[in-house]
Parts: sequence; C-alpha cells; structure tokens
Amino acid sequence: MQTPYDFITVAIFAGLIVIFLQRSVGEGESQDSIWSYLPPSVGCALANYAGNEGYDLVAIAGILAVLAYSWFVLKPFPTRS
Repeated sequence: MQTPYDFITVAIFAGLIVIFLQRSVGEGESQDSIWSYLPPSVGCALANYAGNEGYDLVAIAGILAVLAYSWFVLKPFPTRS
C-alpha cells in the first residue's frame, strides 16, 4: 500500500464488507443480493489500478461512482420510519 488510491479503495472495500456481513446476519430477509456488491468491488479494483497507473481523473471518477452506487443502490444508512 503505497499510494492514496490504495488506502481509499481498501477503506471503501472494507466498508462494503462490513455492510454485507451486517446484513447477512441481521434479522429478516436481506433486500440486496450478493451480486449487488460486485459492481462496487470491481469499481474499487479498477479505480485503484487507474490511480496507480497515473490516471488520476479516471481513478477519482471511479471512486465517486463507487460511492454513488453504494449510496443509492446498497443504501448503507437506511431511513428509519
């Protein structure tokens, strides 16, 4: 782990793991499937690769896309009713 992209993408991926594990052991049926975690996981890997290769704008756009997908599709902070 040498670049900021390494730390940022690993932190995001760790957050995805925590969300997945929390929902897999939670009460009731989970609303999301394991396949919904594939796009942000691959996005983290691609953004990290792009950043390490010097494509900073592509890496930043990839990280933002992963965060947007996670926010709107996975909904890590569900609203309480």
